[in-house]
Amino acid sequence: MLEGLPPNNAAFVMRVTCAPTTALRIVDVIVESFDPAETAAAAFERSDSESWGVEAYFGAAPDETQVRALIGVVAGAKIARAASFGRVDSRDWVTHSLVGLAPVRVGRFLIHGEHDRKVVGAQEIGIEVEAALAFGTGHHGSTRGCLFFLAAVAKRRRPRAVLDVGTGTGILAIAAARMFRLAVKAGDIDAVAVATAQANAKRNRAAPLVRPIVARGVAHPALRSAAPYDLVLANILAAPLRTLAPALRQILAPGGEIILSGLLPRDVPGVVSAYAAQKIRLVRRLELDGWATLLMRRHLPDLRLTCPRKRGE
Repeated sequence: MLEGLPPNNAAFVMRVTCAPTTALRIVDVIVESFDPAETAAAAFERSDSESWGVEAYFGAAPDETQVRALIGVVAGAKIARAASFGRVDSRDWVTHSLVGLAPVRVGRFLIHGEHDRKVVGAQEIGIEVEAALAFGTGHHGSTRGCLFFLAAVAKRRRPRAVLDVGTGTGILAIAAARMFRLAVKAGDIDAVAVATAQANAKRNRAAPLVRPIVARGVAHPALRSAAPYDLVLANILAAPLRTLAPALRQILAPGGEIILSGLLPRDVPGVVSAYAAQKIRLVRRLELDGWATLLMRRHLPDLRLTCPRKRGE
């Protein structure tokens, strides 16, 4: 997905520091107000203070007055005036973007930058993310929600076939491959995302297990040929998730599970309804930092009702 990656050829950035709840409101209003293909925004905790940072990246020069006005509506004029705007160079997200960011622990998973390799515990699954944007490291609530449910699934069973739709930075595919020690199929519509995921898989010694490809949804033959999947991960956006429901049902094994995220709470009813129509039911819902993650399961037919009855029964 585009969340977790800069817009293609992003050249402009807005930054502001504020309280955590305020930061989340700013992210929400920016995400809702701009095209996600041209703008990306996220809030993240900083290890050097109690405040959070907000970063928004733009493919074209933003209207600073408009952006400040949006921030002012949800955060007040003082914070709006404090927002800084500038151009982006490679130093911003290739060398320094992870500095000062705390590692993210979710269950056995620890998402971290190169500078925090030493903090990975013996029993933890460390996933080192190539320096990109702060919100590509697992700090985003949707990514953490997916990791939470992935860890929960791992406590119950070991999937035989796993697919990551809209893999983005590849965190979820890598986490599943490392957790279950199996090859995980992964695809993304964006070639920049695929290249980033490939680099992260190599960085985490998972390249033999995670080989992302450029693919629209699950239409690519390389993804469909590995079906049925008993676990599907899809951290994208509400509209494509609703559209994908029939296709995901086709490649999901009976009793298989889907972890969906990239949803604002108001998106949940529509997404749940779209999947319910495919006999994929909501099992559990989680909200982190204003983002909803859903664990859903495809209906498992009752064999007692489908098997032919023996004579005399």
